[in-house]
Amino acid sequence: MKTSRQNIEIEKGHAFVTIGMFDGVHRGHMCLVNNVVKLAGDTGGISVAVTFEPHPRMLLSGGDINLRFLTSLHEKEYLLARAGLDHLLVLDFNDQLRMMSACDFVERVLVGMLGMKHLIVGYDHHFGYGGNVNSTTLDDCAGRHGFDVSRVDALVDGDVSVSSTLIRQLLEEGELGRANSLLGYEYILKGRVVEGKKIGRKMGYPTANIEPDWQFKLIPADGVYAVEVTTGENLYKAMLYIGTRPTLETGGNRVIEANLFGFDGDLYGKDLTIFFKHRIRGDMKFSSSELLSKQIAKDKDETLQLLG
Repeated sequence: MKTSRQNIEIEKGHAFVTIGMFDGVHRGHMCLVNNVVKLAGDTGGISVAVTFEPHPRMLLSGGDINLRFLTSLHEKEYLLARAGLDHLLVLDFNDQLRMMSACDFVERVLVGMLGMKHLIVGYDHHFGYGGNVNSTTLDDCAGRHGFDVSRVDALVDGDVSVSSTLIRQLLEEGELGRANSLLGYEYILKGRVVEGKKIGRKMGYPTANIEPDWQFKLIPADGVYAVEVTTGENLYKAMLYIGTRPTLETGGNRVIEANLFGFDGDLYGKDLTIFFKHRIRGDMKFSSSELLSKQIAKDKDETLQLLG
């Protein structure tokens, strides 16, 4: 897959396009992307996804530093490339683009830049200034510019539609299993190992203190998780803690610590990728460090059982 931030050189009338933020690149998104890839493949066309950076919510919120998202742009690239997409066009979401009407966006970008043949959108998709496009508007634009429009129904799992908003909520509430099911893969966190207080080492469980590589990455609910961690080419089973260490500190900062099973070495400055498999329990405050140590031993046993 080729990623472009400006023009894409595609022969006019060959682009099969979908648009979205694709936060999480979840199963619902994959229904759209798979449709684009199949339609393009069946007719010798080119499959294209159009997305925006930064997320429009960041601009519309005035730069709210508390916003959190499921995937960084690099993670989206990786996940979309796995689907067999030909091109990813990343547009700079600025005030000029924000104020552009839906028809202007179609004319200038989708038709003018991409020479779009077919647009595939979700059931609730909206774009243009104020989200002012509707089915009639889109069909009118299609008629004027000679492209086709297909709409993909919502992907329903149980009694809910799969959405990025729902998945973010589930992760924040500690419902990792359900979130992973809707994502279609295990939630990922990338980060770098930084200097810590070495509290875990003193308790017999040396940990790597991890600083996420993207400040807007959503961190799952506090607690203990069974995870797998990659350090370059090596994969380790591990126990991960997220929380403020209430037994050992008062008013401590939130930390992310991983105890890698079978690892003996120095990880400082290394980049890690964490795959969230299971949530063991929520964060807890114990009356003594001894009781905490006993619980950690139980957590490790359960983690090993779950990871096999």
